[in-house]
Amino acid sequence: MTQTSHTLFDHLLELRTRLLKALLSVLVIFCSMIYFANDIYEYVSKPLLATMPEGGQMIATDVASSFFAPFKLTIVLAVFIAMPYILYQLWSFIAPGLYRKEKRLIAPLMFGSTFLFYSGIAFSYFVVFPLVFSFFTSVAPAGVTIATDISSYLDFVLKLFFAFGIAFEIPIAIILMCWTGFTDPQSLRKKRPYIVVGAFVIGMLLTPPDIISQTLLAIPMLILFEVGVFIAAMQFGDTNDEDIDDADRTD
Repeated sequence: MTQTSHTLFDHLLELRTRLLKALLSVLVIFCSMIYFANDIYEYVSKPLLATMPEGGQMIATDVASSFFAPFKLTIVLAVFIAMPYILYQLWSFIAPGLYRKEKRLIAPLMFGSTFLFYSGIAFSYFVVFPLVFSFFTSVAPAGVTIATDISSYLDFVLKLFFAFGIAFEIPIAIILMCWTGFTDPQSLRKKRPYIVVGAFVIGMLLTPPDIISQTLLAIPMLILFEVGVFIAAMQFGDTNDEDIDDADRTD
């Protein structure tokens, strides 16, 4: 009993150490960027400013929003940048309890999830934002001056960053589901029509109410679904759970 309690206490101490290291990495990155907070916000706002008509500008409706909006963006950006190190701390904590075969799979999954999350953010910024903001500014009624509040704009872009970042994790989710035996590539292929409908429904829920951003989220999700199924089929095959168990016994 004493040995078990001591082991659990050691794990809790290690978890606390890993969490503190992760938080410290975010704090260090944040402190190194806070001086450039306004420049960072200006860069993030470029897709909107580029589509505004002549004379259009952003405004700050609250007294403190001109300070808190760049401050909030810098915090979120620090978390994004520190994500590989945060995942490394997570990996270091769980790795001792994994089998060798599991370690070979988890490490690429963590790298792939980070890369896909960054890719989703980049896709939303460089592809989606220019198209969406061009659409919004083009449908403004005559006589309406476009002057977007900086806090509202930040909430909007962060929502899309997270939506596209999470949506781009579909291949990782598929691989994990096939690895755990929850499903298999063959079953996922049979459900393809439902996946298509679901992708557009998710695009409708996670993006602004315009067909452009919904489609720009749904199409990458469908492509990434096919990529995930392809990788899962290469890694695990299209066999059912009983076939996999028999193969493991043979090995």
